[in-house]
Amino acid sequence: MIKEVDYIIVGLGLSGIAFVEQLVENNKSFVVFENNSQVSSVVAGGVYNPVILKRFTPVWDGHEQLLKAIPFYKKLEKKLNLPLDYSFTTKKVFTSIGDENNWFIASDKPMLSHYMNPKIQKEKIDGVIGDFGFGVLTGTGRVDTPLLVTAYKEYCISQGNLIEEAFNYVDLILDEGSVHYKNVSAKKIVFSEGFGLKKNPFFNYLPLNGTKGETITIHAPELKIDFLLKGSVFVMPLGEDNYKVGATFNWTDKTSIPTEEGKKELEDKLQKLISVPYTVIEQAAGIRPTVKDRRPLVGVHPKHAQLAVLNGLGTRGVMVAPTVAESLFNHLEKGEKLDKEIDIKRFID
Repeated sequence: MIKEVDYIIVGLGLSGIAFVEQLVENNKSFVVFENNSQVSSVVAGGVYNPVILKRFTPVWDGHEQLLKAIPFYKKLEKKLNLPLDYSFTTKKVFTSIGDENNWFIASDKPMLSHYMNPKIQKEKIDGVIGDFGFGVLTGTGRVDTPLLVTAYKEYCISQGNLIEEAFNYVDLILDEGSVHYKNVSAKKIVFSEGFGLKKNPFFNYLPLNGTKGETITIHAPELKIDFLLKGSVFVMPLGEDNYKVGATFNWTDKTSIPTEEGKKELEDKLQKLISVPYTVIEQAAGIRPTVKDRRPLVGVHPKHAQLAVLNGLGTRGVMVAPTVAESLFNHLEKGEKLDKEIDIKRFID
């Protein structure tokens, strides 16, 4: 028996979840295919922060993205009856007087002034190495992405909308204005596969550069911080004296297997940030779906309007996912134009 729906979604990471929420809100029917092959949303730290702390500059469209993202995750908390959003301050470790001066200058700029406290924190923090003080950033936090992905998958299963199997592209049949896949017929299909897009014959021409990232989780009973500490790595509180430390950037290794090299790099950097003992209790790795121009991949196939892509969210998927999912939905359903910076047409025209 053929199941007729409005949409087929391939992939249920952050982008897939955000798009499904658009469908639910607008009473569109759908099925999701998910086989857990891509783990970047699960491995990710889930941090949201609209300031690039390496250069003290604003994240592209970061302030506007957060205005959508925070209510989006609060709504999901109620829907799933789970704590997902943890707000905290971020403290940037300064390594020179120059850092202090640059922070002070940046904190006076319009968007950055919403988040950057112009007053430098000079007080020492127990267990933290910071001879030049700290810059304090408000309005930041994290989303528990592993819990979100797991819970949302269970929600879709309970609604009868999830098919747990790998998507086989050769079985996709395109008709004028519709698609057919095995026993499912849909008006459109949206691919939100993360790095899996590289195997997608319809969209593998897009310049998705997977970047491997590794994290470790440590247990450090003497490190009593309730904020995210940012130096050459981040140290993020998880509760019960556990902290996530990350992340590495590897542009050549395309596996999701944790490595000793990754662990050593993280520990070497960590030991320059904290001065208390710790134990590594977990290590994880995933491939971030990154793009050369650091903008998402959103839009429709140049020849098949019933095929769409929502991908390339990179290192800030938590922030950008609700915005780009809404943009794609409005483009597909209402004919609204996509922002040129995210539209995949920028790689065709």
